[in-house]
Amino acid sequence: MTTPFGTIPAEAILEGDATDAYFERTHTTLESAGKNPDVVAEITADQFPTGEFEVWTGIEDVATLLEGRNVDVDALPDGQLFDGGPVLRIEGPYLEFAELETSLLGFLSQPSGFATAALEARVAGPDSLVLSFGARHVHPSITATVERAALLAGLDGFSHVAAGDVLDREPGGTMPHALMFCFGEGNQAEAWQAFDEAVPVDVPRIALIDTFWDEVSEGLLAAETLGDRLDGVRIDTTSSRRGDFRHIVREVRWELDARGYEDVDVFCSGGIGPDAIRTLRDVADGFGVGSYITDAPSVDFSLDIVEVEGEPVSKRGKLSGTKQVYRTPDGGHHVALADRDGPEGGDPLLEPLIRNGEVVREFDLEAASERCLADAETVGFDE
Repeated sequence: MTTPFGTIPAEAILEGDATDAYFERTHTTLESAGKNPDVVAEITADQFPTGEFEVWTGIEDVATLLEGRNVDVDALPDGQLFDGGPVLRIEGPYLEFAELETSLLGFLSQPSGFATAALEARVAGPDSLVLSFGARHVHPSITATVERAALLAGLDGFSHVAAGDVLDREPGGTMPHALMFCFGEGNQAEAWQAFDEAVPVDVPRIALIDTFWDEVSEGLLAAETLGDRLDGVRIDTTSSRRGDFRHIVREVRWELDARGYEDVDVFCSGGIGPDAIRTLRDVADGFGVGSYITDAPSVDFSLDIVEVEGEPVSKRGKLSGTKQVYRTPDGGHHVALADRDGPEGGDPLLEPLIRNGEVVREFDLEAASERCLADAETVGFDE
């Protein structure tokens, strides 16, 4: 298969070639020795709860990878928050999935990191419009992964066109500084008018107002130019020029209101994260969050065998035996051996994903997002 951008083709992932070399050598060694024990393997980030919850996602890709293999798999529901203990359990002959470990962890670690950062932005501005603007910071082949994680965490939309095709969602966004440069300084009104005349009527008229002049001057000019057709203004001022950014936003809001443009929203982008959202959410209506999501550290998942032929085992520092995790009535996360009683009133979280190689769960992004936001409230995420 041709891979003009140097990406790993889907066939290599499905066939187990997207792996670390030592798994191939392990497969060869076990086959040569005539060994293929039945095992239980668990994917975890922390053995015990730490008090720091993260968002679980990427599970649909895992189901696709393991479908048709002689394994049973249990996993947390998509969008569930977790804090210690297993998030996924595989039972079956080890060679059924040995070479898939690298891809399994990759499908889970980075998307869960993206979703966790996006949820931090969401809870920072619960009543604000928050959009994902981070596609430019990652390889184009994984932009749909970024945007799906953002939607799962409750963000209101994203900017990437091809990701919209994958996710069956309409991307958002209006104009870059490049458009303003093409018209030139002094011709901002002409640029905004041309945009208004060219784009479909369902695209919000959000004027970029920090290209040539100060934000107040361009904001008022945009309002005078487009009048009732102007939905909002966007301030994307670079951090080196901002000074007191909150003061700039408040000044723009004040001057728009003073001239009767109370219905014009103020939207902020450029290096925005949860701290900035908390600082600005009472004076701005919406935010574009980019690098805060895409720079998020991947969740440090590992896969470990915890049982071989029915006997508990573990490497040093890991916990042996098949486990279950529970959400307790007080919003806590509890880890226990699967054959023991869980905490009183606790709800078990690991649910069937695959039985005898058949996927037994349906995936729905809206449901996963609702679960994520509800669980965030239950556990007091980021309080």
